[in-house]
Amino acid sequence: MSITANIQDIQQELQPLGVTLVTISKTKPNEDILEAYEAGQRIFGENLVQELVDKYEALPKDIEWHLVGHLQTNKVKYIAPFIALIESVDSLKLLKEIDKHAKKNNRVIDCLLQIDISLEETKFGLDHVEVIELLESQEYTELHNIRIRGLMGIATNTDNQKEIKEDFYELKMLFDGIKTSYFRTESSFDTLSMGMSSDYTIAIEQGSNMVRLGSTIFGTRTIKHFKAK
Repeated sequence: MSITANIQDIQQELQPLGVTLVTISKTKPNEDILEAYEAGQRIFGENLVQELVDKYEALPKDIEWHLVGHLQTNKVKYIAPFIALIESVDSLKLLKEIDKHAKKNNRVIDCLLQIDISLEETKFGLDHVEVIELLESQEYTELHNIRIRGLMGIATNTDNQKEIKEDFYELKMLFDGIKTSYFRTESSFDTLSMGMSSDYTIAIEQGSNMVRLGSTIFGTRTIKHFKAK
C-alpha cells in the first residue's frame, strides 16, 4: 500500500466520525511527507523540535504542525512563531514559557494538557490532581497568549485491550469533567487527542476526536538522529 492510499483509506474511516487525523511524521523524509500532503493531508505531528523546525522551513507553509513529544522550556522559542498546536503540555512552568514566547510573536498558541493515564515511568503528563491545581492557579489565569483546547494522553503500552480501553475511558471522563467545571462556556475546549496506530480504534470508541497515526500511514519507522539545538 502507498502512503497516498493509506491516507485516503484512513480519512474515509475517520471523516464520517468527525475524527481529526494527525499524521506523525517523525523520522520521515520530506518526500514521504509531501506524498501525504499531495494526498490531501495537512496536519503533521513531530516529536523533536530541531526536526520540526527543519521540516517547517523546507515544506509547504499551509501545513499545520503539532508538537506531540516532550517539550523542554528552552526549546519553546524555536517553534513559537509557527506551531499550530502543542499537544504535550505537562506543567504550568511550560505553559508559562509558551505564553511568554507566544506574546513575543504576537500570537495565541493552542495547547493540549497531557495527562498521564498509563502511570508508566517513561511517560510524561499531569495526574488528575495536578491538572486541577494548574487550572485553579492564579498564575494560569494570568496567561493570555495560550488557549487550552483540550487534553492528550497515551495509553499503557500493552496488548491488553481491556487495560487500554480503561485508560481511554478514564481520560474521556476527565475531559468531560474539566469541560464542565472550567470551560463550560468556551466552545474552543473541544479536542481529546488519544489513540495511535496500535490502539486508535479503541480510542475512538471511547470518545477520541483526534488520533495520532504514524506507522499506519508511513509503515514501520526508521530511526534518524538529529542534533539538539
